[in-house]
Amino acid sequence: MLNNTGKLAGKTLFITGASRGIGKAIALKAAKDGANIVVAAKTADPHPKLPGTIYSAAKEIEAAGGKALPCVVDVRDESSIANAVNDAVKAFGGIDILINNASAISLTPTQHTDMKRYDLMHGINTRGTFLVSKLCLPYLLKSKNAHILNISPPLNMNPIWFKNHVAYTMAKYGMSMCVLGMAEEFRGDKVAVNALWPRTAILTAAMEMLAGGQSEAARMSRKPDIMADAAYAILTRDSGSFTGNFAIDDEVLAAEGITNMDSYAIDPSNKDNLMPDFFLDVPPETIIKEHIQKPAAASAGGAGGEVGKVFKAIEANLSEELVAKVNAIYQFNVSGAEEGQWFLDLKTGKGSVGQGPSTNADATLSMNSKHFADMFAGKLKPAGAFMTGKLKISGNIQKAMKLEKLMGHLKAKM
Repeated sequence: MLNNTGKLAGKTLFITGASRGIGKAIALKAAKDGANIVVAAKTADPHPKLPGTIYSAAKEIEAAGGKALPCVVDVRDESSIANAVNDAVKAFGGIDILINNASAISLTPTQHTDMKRYDLMHGINTRGTFLVSKLCLPYLLKSKNAHILNISPPLNMNPIWFKNHVAYTMAKYGMSMCVLGMAEEFRGDKVAVNALWPRTAILTAAMEMLAGGQSEAARMSRKPDIMADAAYAILTRDSGSFTGNFAIDDEVLAAEGITNMDSYAIDPSNKDNLMPDFFLDVPPETIIKEHIQKPAAASAGGAGGEVGKVFKAIEANLSEELVAKVNAIYQFNVSGAEEGQWFLDLKTGKGSVGQGPSTNADATLSMNSKHFADMFAGKLKPAGAFMTGKLKISGNIQKAMKLEKLMGHLKAKM
């Protein structure tokens, strides 16, 4: 892992969403240098499902060697941001670094995205990033080595990153567009504006939600430390020469001489099979093969094809125990060589499977028949398929992502 150099000693970092996850990891890394950290987040009281508050994070920061100022901040509320900025300047004399980390996520297609969730994502991700930057800039402009770092992805116009969750993509790209514009706007003022994004999934509360639990999320993720180390490398560079970049965590660390990323994997035994994160480039030949070319027709289909064999195998291994563990009904819309609809009821009795639609499915999963077969065979992970657009999900995403555990359970019995 990247060693601290002391270059952030006495610097003041304003970090949104710093009570947990990547934001807190960056705060703790800077605290080891003796930095001042403004913990700007909403969680003042313990949350029943999410760990950490601004006060518990502040204690950890001070234990690591830094100074902390916990501030209740909703990045959608201009007055709460302004108050926190004023308090930071009073406490520490200025602001040197801004980390726009606060973000909201909803991986839903257009017709399943309610406007309340749409407004939340755009209010926090795009508007919040712009507003916090705007209010911190008067003080950043006075700093000798000022940085704004947005935890946002490279601007990749490949349609694959839009078609499954256009509202979320727009909101995250809004953060990245702030980088694109502000880097040029403030280049002459030596305020560096960059973006940082992970190569793989990072274990955060959002990742646990997507994967359907901490153990599943941990197996396919890296520690937030990799993002903290990469952020530290960026923030200790000269703001006059490093700006306008869309950096990827492992590439930043490779430039620092760290090429072995094994220590960042939460499960070292799975370090070569981590889930890729969103928005990173997919080779053109892969896109053409998997998303543009139509699969060739095949004689196999219906109950006699590979999909049918999978469901027969599932049916043979259904049990009340499995129903109690999963408690969900799935509908599968299969395209390609074995086009058709199937359902899997793991909510009633001992469970059941069959062809045709389900009127009360908790989650509907749509994918090509080859990808379906590969997923059940263990060649394609459901979470990875979803991230790369091979699997579309509507309905309850958390229950849908239990599919990986379900497939492993059934496969082990065959």
